[in-house]
Order: sequence, then C-alpha cells, then structure tokens
Amino acid sequence: MDYRIFRAINQFAGRYRLLDMMVIIFSQKVRYLFLFILIFMWFRDISHKKITLYAIISAGVSMVLNKIIKLFYFKPRPFLNLGIHLLSPFPSKKNSSFPSKHTALAFAAATSVMFYKRFLGSIMYLSAILTGLSRIWMGQHYPLDILGSSLLGSVTSIVVKMTGWLWNPIIDRLIQAYHDYCSRMKNNQGKSSN
Repeated sequence: MDYRIFRAINQFAGRYRLLDMMVIIFSQKVRYLFLFILIFMWFRDISHKKITLYAIISAGVSMVLNKIIKLFYFKPRPFLNLGIHLLSPFPSKKNSSFPSKHTALAFAAATSVMFYKRFLGSIMYLSAILTGLSRIWMGQHYPLDILGSSLLGSVTSIVVKMTGWLWNPIIDRLIQAYHDYCSRMKNNQGKSSN
C-alpha cells in the first residue's frame, strides 16, 4: 500500500519540468517562509515572542528526536528501487527514509503556531502538508515516512505545550534578555548621539 501510494505520486516526477521546479523549490525553500513568519511574530509583542520560542523549541526537540530515531532505525530511501523518479538535490543513500527531517520540522513549527494563531498556523500547516507531499514527489520518502514524520513533529509540539511549566521560565528569561539587550543598545545610541 505504501509503495502503491508512493508510485501514484512519484510517477509524475520528471514529466513536467515547471511542476518539478516548483516542487523542488517548495521542498527546499518553505523553511524560509516559516522563518519569515516566526521573525514577523517575534517583532510584534511579548505573546508573539512566546509563540515564536515555543515553535523553535518544538522544532529543536523534533530535530533531536529525528536524530535519535535514525541512530536506531534505518529504512532505505525509495530511490534505491529501480524505476523511481528522483529529483535533485540527491540525498545520501546512507540516510534513512524515516523520519523526514523536513516534514517533522515543518509540522512541529506549524502545530506550535496553530495553538495560538489559527490563520498563520493554517498557512504553515498547508505548507507543511505540501512539504511532505513534495518529498514523496521527489522520490526521497515513502508516504508512511511522511505521515509518521508529521505525527512526530505535531506530537512533539503538543508535548512541549503540555510541559509549558518547564519551558515558560526559560522563555521568559530569553525574552527579558532580549528586551534588556535592546534597552542597552538604545541607551548606547542615545549617549553616542550626544
């Protein structure tokens, strides 16, 4: 079933140059959209700074879990099979197909934002889904790898939110340190202009 769904999506890779280009760009560049959204949120107010830091923490924890899973579990990439359409950039044959780092990170960040900001979270979720599909289209992951990675990222974000008592003091200190730094910079600029 996993292979059949993979083939149904991957069969179009290499047929339509413009579509392939769009899929590759989306797969490789959607992280910049996420980064833009998080930076935009950071510069709004304290509550948005907290959301941004929760998204960063969730993505970081997801990345650590991704690395740990890959230490103990290896699943060959789909492009190692004959007849698969692989689009560049080409991943290493030594990298496991599960979990998909791109997908897990996208869903971790999207879920964190979705808890607090539905509109931005929806944009990020749609982007995360398209990221996962693009990884299948490119021949780099199987559908179940993407599904599992989306769950990994989302559940990580949920657990980070549920353990807010652990993260809130760290987040508050980081925000306070940022505000202190900005105040010092503002004071230094005022002194140098006199």
